[in-house]
Amino acid sequence: MTNEAMLPEDEAMTLSDYLDKGGKLTSPENVPPRYRGELLRLMSSFVDSELAGSAGFADAINWAPGLKERIAACRITLEKVDHAERILDLMGDFGTDKALYNKAHSWSARQDRDAQIDPKRQGGDMRLSVFHYPLQGWTDAVVMNFLMGLATVHQLQEQVQTSYQPLSEEFRAILPKEKRHMELGLEGLAQVSDTPASRDEAMASIAYWMPKVAETFGPAQSARFDRLRKLGLRHTDNETLRRAWTADAETRLAKLGLA
Repeated sequence: MTNEAMLPEDEAMTLSDYLDKGGKLTSPENVPPRYRGELLRLMSSFVDSELAGSAGFADAINWAPGLKERIAACRITLEKVDHAERILDLMGDFGTDKALYNKAHSWSARQDRDAQIDPKRQGGDMRLSVFHYPLQGWTDAVVMNFLMGLATVHQLQEQVQTSYQPLSEEFRAILPKEKRHMELGLEGLAQVSDTPASRDEAMASIAYWMPKVAETFGPAQSARFDRLRKLGLRHTDNETLRRAWTADAETRLAKLGLA
């Protein structure tokens, strides 16, 4: 069986075994219905989160304290939309209407800062729950960008192994840019936490965003993860990813005196 094998839709176990051994599917014609549904859900969550993240971070352009920071905010805002478009192009191969998709939701819409938002998806809006919360000023923006950017890096490092080859290739191209977004957030955080007062503000923002970003990894026990793993769409469980992100974030924050 080659990596581009055309598998009958009724051979679910054969497909599962093939994907479990590292096999790849390479085009919509290769994809059976169950796999297609999970793949599109995974891609939609990424697209919606990038569009919502970009729209929410756009205000940070005018909060930026200097030209260098303004350029960084512009870059992040632009590149997140580009990342969304790249994955939306793959969804177009499955019949998704890109123009209608872009108009499906208000990507800049946010709920109250103190709202208790269910980590589950909100109806047809597949953005991660963290992107329903608003930003408040430059320090808050760089804290959230660092913490969520680092989470995205950990998540993409796993998802580059996904069994749908075109998506794997796109995630592999996107990963270095998302890593740079995280680094820009960390650089901004270092600049805004150099006095006791600003450090207190940063610590308050970290305390607000850490649990909300942690929720983006999903529940520790997840039947959906088990389904995705059997299809080769996921490989590392939610809790392992969350613990790795937490340790990484705490190490980087400690170096800034923000542990």
